[in-house]
Amino acid sequence: MKVNLGNKKLLGINGLGRIGKLLLWNQLHLKYFDGIVVNCGRIVGKTLDDLIQVIEMDSTYGSIHKFLYGVVGKKAEIKILDAEEPLLEIEGIPVKILRTARDPKDINWLNEGVRIVVDCTGNFLDPTMHTDSGKPCLRGHLDAGAIKVICSAPFKIKSGNTVPDDAKTMIYGINHLEYDPLKHNIISAASCTTTGLAHMLKPLLENQKTSRILTASMSTIHSATNTQSILDSVPKTDASDLRKSRSVLNNIILSTTGVTKALEQVMPNIKHIGFMADSVRIPTTTVSLINLNVTFHTELDELGEPLVNRKLINEVYQKAAENSQKDLLLISNRQNVSADMIGTMAAVVIEAHETHTRTGFITIPSSALAEQGILTDKVLEMPVTHAKIFGWYDNELGSYVNCLSRLTNYIEEKTL
Repeated sequence: MKVNLGNKKLLGINGLGRIGKLLLWNQLHLKYFDGIVVNCGRIVGKTLDDLIQVIEMDSTYGSIHKFLYGVVGKKAEIKILDAEEPLLEIEGIPVKILRTARDPKDINWLNEGVRIVVDCTGNFLDPTMHTDSGKPCLRGHLDAGAIKVICSAPFKIKSGNTVPDDAKTMIYGINHLEYDPLKHNIISAASCTTTGLAHMLKPLLENQKTSRILTASMSTIHSATNTQSILDSVPKTDASDLRKSRSVLNNIILSTTGVTKALEQVMPNIKHIGFMADSVRIPTTTVSLINLNVTFHTELDELGEPLVNRKLINEVYQKAAENSQKDLLLISNRQNVSADMIGTMAAVVIEAHETHTRTGFITIPSSALAEQGILTDKVLEMPVTHAKIFGWYDNELGSYVNCLSRLTNYIEEKTL
């Protein structure tokens, strides 16, 4: 029995790891696609029931039943329509499992009737690679019959290569309207941190008073991921960061993040800002926290008070939450902890209670002004306001997968 529904919309998911499974959950909830084809690339467990359990249960979010219907809701219906294929039906949506191909070019998406594929393996990140290189790559999905491929991670391109014209990084709610179905075939949905940070910066850059940013930096207090070691391990050959081999269960681990580079791809106007970013890994399963530090060039009102202040910044976010970024950016005036944010379906939640600002002055001596042709005996003092803004994001399901899923649906809708 094949999941071929003619002109119906089918979604392909490559990989059933953290993002792949949660994307499946989200799409089963949205019911935007008429069917879903998941490529595992191998047999999972010993029986089909083992695979069903993998799909059904989750240590972080509980069961698919709780996700779809809540703790006191009904139980999601999972049927086995064909054990040989295998073909499942989850809440009325057919879900076919592929278990043989690991190389994208060998997954026969054309035969399955799949146009849109989301690669959630994290293994194929270079859009410049082609199948004639002899190595598995993202473009293999296109050769296998898919029309569009979405990568659930930032692109990683070999040094010296540039992003191809048919590839683009997009974040839903930031630059997804730039999608051109006649041009873009490979799309990166960036990372969870880039998604949250972009939604924090967007309202500031769009407001006239807060758009004059001199410099900014960010630290993400980030939950653990499967790339980390459970216990201490021996670093790989040529490893440059020994901390990645230390136990995720026992440590706070300083790390790096490629968020700055990815951010510039979706928000080019950030390039003129001196921006720095780093990551601190902590032993929790999900929900991360962006600590955003921004220095604004501000003006003073008639009383000598800065126009950029805590009240204004929170108002900017409140307006965005009610209008242009509704359902993507939330603002909370409560005193939250990370567990409160598990499953929160928004790119980022501003912790308004902890927004803080302080204004100082940069002294510009007359000699420096003279070099610019400005002759004066006065010392110029330029007011600047430093702000500290916190944003929560459920880096797996609530923030990243939510935005990835909405981006996927948009691309399907706009693809001819």
